[in-house]
Amino acid sequence: MYLVIIAGAVVRMTGSGMGCPDWPKCFGYYIPPTEISELQFQSSRDYKQGEVIIVDERLMTAAKDFTTGNSYNSQNWELYTKHDYAIFNPWHTWIEYINRLLGALAGLAVLIMALLSLKYWRENKRITFLSWLSVFLMGFQGWLGATVVYSVLSPAKITIHMIMALVIVALLLYLLSLTAKTSVLKNSLKSFRTLMVSAVIFTLIQIVMGTQVRQFVDEQIKLLGENVPGEWLATPSILFYIHRSFSILVLLVNLALWWQNKKLNLGFNKINWVLAFIGVEILTGIAMYNFNFPFLSQPLHLVIASLLFGVQFYVLLEAMRTPIRTKSL
Repeated sequence: MYLVIIAGAVVRMTGSGMGCPDWPKCFGYYIPPTEISELQFQSSRDYKQGEVIIVDERLMTAAKDFTTGNSYNSQNWELYTKHDYAIFNPWHTWIEYINRLLGALAGLAVLIMALLSLKYWRENKRITFLSWLSVFLMGFQGWLGATVVYSVLSPAKITIHMIMALVIVALLLYLLSLTAKTSVLKNSLKSFRTLMVSAVIFTLIQIVMGTQVRQFVDEQIKLLGENVPGEWLATPSILFYIHRSFSILVLLVNLALWWQNKKLNLGFNKINWVLAFIGVEILTGIAMYNFNFPFLSQPLHLVIASLLFGVQFYVLLEAMRTPIRTKSL
């Protein structure tokens, strides 16, 4: 799942979201083209139903299996009606295609997990049920990916797509917690649990705001061009300032968790990971704003945020599994 999130971040950074303008195939092929000539009309060529060519800056799909003659015959082709985007960039196409391959790989892994979960049916039906729910959510996530393409990268749908990925991560972490063989920590505090819930929610809010800031940057890139990164945030939206200031609250809440864990020796060592990830998040955020979006800073910022959410959620699961210590701060 994290490989899929990484690939999605690279897709977003490179603007490759429409590299495959159809779904689940790519220009009507299971293996996409590498040259524009493959998407131009060719005489005496066999076409399968659904395969795509570009004609007059429009996507045309083969209406049936047929062999072309010497000239283009419109009766053999149908206009692709999901959208009117008809640009081929081989780099964008293959970046998006690899993203889809990783999604299929993740789906296969989840399916295998669900099949293996059947052995838990008598012992703990919840494990089996949630495993198959993961399969359903992976399918739903694939459908969401299709709607993102059909909408030509609607910001709202991109955000929902991202949040659904985190929901699946959370569900898989919960299953990991249910089947973990490690011993339960001795105790926790009610205040620690409450603060941990707040930390997870704050991270989700921060991620959602981050996707919206990213959309603003995408719009500025379209307006100003890719060669002037110093201008992309020259006049940022108010949401950018909220996103930047909110990071202080995220840091303070997690520092409070770290201090409480250390002071009372609660044993939640992954809190150290949380602070490390927050540190990287802050540094990449500073780098993007002050040093004109260094290479890989954008996908790294998103991926670390996703890892931060995952570790926080797992610490929350650990805290929920432990008995509550009566002593308070």
